[in-house]
Amino acid sequence: MVRRFSFTRRHPGRFAAAVAAAAAAALVLGVGHLVAVFIDPVSSPFFVLGATVVDHTPKWLKDSAIRWFGTNDKLALAVTMAAVMAVAAAMIGLVARRSPAWAAGLLGALGIVVSGLALLRPTATPLFAVPAVVGALTGMAALCALFLVPAEAGRGAGPTRRGFLLALTAVTAGAVAAGAAGRVIGSRLRDIAADRAAFVLPRVAAPVPPVTPEMDRVVPGLTRFITPAPDFYRVDTALQLPSLTRAQWRLRIHGMVEREIRLDFDELSARRAVESLITLTCVSNEVGGDLAGTALWTGYRLADLLAEAGPSPDADMILSRSVDGFTASTPSAAVLGNPDALLAVAMNGEPLPVAHGYPARMIVPGLYGYVSATKWVVDLELTRFDRAQAYWTQRGWATRAPIKTASRIDVPAAFAHLDAGPVIVAGVAWAQGRGIDAVEVQVDDGPWQPTTLAAAYSLDTWRQWTWTWDASPGTHSLRVRAVDATGSVQTDARATPFPDGATGRHSRVVMVR
Repeated sequence: MVRRFSFTRRHPGRFAAAVAAAAAAALVLGVGHLVAVFIDPVSSPFFVLGATVVDHTPKWLKDSAIRWFGTNDKLALAVTMAAVMAVAAAMIGLVARRSPAWAAGLLGALGIVVSGLALLRPTATPLFAVPAVVGALTGMAALCALFLVPAEAGRGAGPTRRGFLLALTAVTAGAVAAGAAGRVIGSRLRDIAADRAAFVLPRVAAPVPPVTPEMDRVVPGLTRFITPAPDFYRVDTALQLPSLTRAQWRLRIHGMVEREIRLDFDELSARRAVESLITLTCVSNEVGGDLAGTALWTGYRLADLLAEAGPSPDADMILSRSVDGFTASTPSAAVLGNPDALLAVAMNGEPLPVAHGYPARMIVPGLYGYVSATKWVVDLELTRFDRAQAYWTQRGWATRAPIKTASRIDVPAAFAHLDAGPVIVAGVAWAQGRGIDAVEVQVDDGPWQPTTLAAAYSLDTWRQWTWTWDASPGTHSLRVRAVDATGSVQTDARATPFPDGATGRHSRVVMVR
């Protein structure tokens, strides 16, 4: 059923009023986004609201969003925000039917609130308030125009259907044009695609050993040893990916150091580049989850960069900061003297994808990403854990977060229907910093069976494992556990990711006919 725009003698109908207010709200966001392009993309009203929601969302809801939507959690947030804004705009539209001035005042008040939130962003300057203010003023003018368009002679004050539709079309077109112009101008001002395409990867003096077929077995459904960049998990707080070219990038190293250092990308590139194959894991990964991946990272040793600044022996933490204000606290002992802790500029032989930190990010093996893998990094401060806290540690997550031993069944799939007889059971296991010594599989309540491990690459990468099961008819439960190179067996105690990583053993139920 199609709703028609209806009008009384003085007022548009409720549906028409809601649509009009939604168009005015869209104009606020479109104009605000366009203005933000010339200040800082993160000052766009929509992204200010999104970042504020992310920062103040309860931990349980964030964990649920990651569990439900995975790497699409940002899209889910954007859709939810759009729906909430549409409802709020509809309510303003109902007010505007009776008093356009009051409705415009409400829209202006919301603009003031958003401008205030913009000024609270970690990287904010006074100019961050401008996009929301300009957007709100434009929206207020549009709202008044929609509800105060001239009436036909003899019909009294208020909009006519024709005048209303013309005004609505103009406001909607303005919102779309402003948003589109913001995207086009922003992409030209910060042409990341062109910047990445022109980036010539640094030459590595000593390439890492290659991954051999003994390390990377090809089994249908089994995770490959190296994760392609498009398939690599992404979990971060950025609702809008930062746009930072190499020419704009700067790194500041300061705090408890003998001398402060500032580097641009050319100065960074003059240093000796190295490679490391490292498996990263997100602390939000549930037992059996896929928030882990292995890649070849190319960059510059963090220990060498920090040594140039002369870190104080009393500094036990590196507080890294992203260009969008996100912070992470890394134990300095995990970086200093560790040749595989990198300021990475490339992933799997290509410039870093923007979603994975272009033009530079941190990679520190052995620690969950929220304390070790800052993307779009521009600031390293040597400090102490008793003096500073980072984004996630302020929210109750553990300050030191070594990755726990984990294993996963990739094949067969959960609730798969299988034929009796030989069945390949396979997956991956990891215990960064310690390495995997054994993986065992249990069928129902039977004895633990040793699996065949693929060859190990290093202590900081995962290992594939396979086992041939003589499956008998019936419903069966498969479980897996790993033993790290210190001899510690993966615990069966179930724990949620908060505050320092999930524990427990992965299992899958299958049906054999």
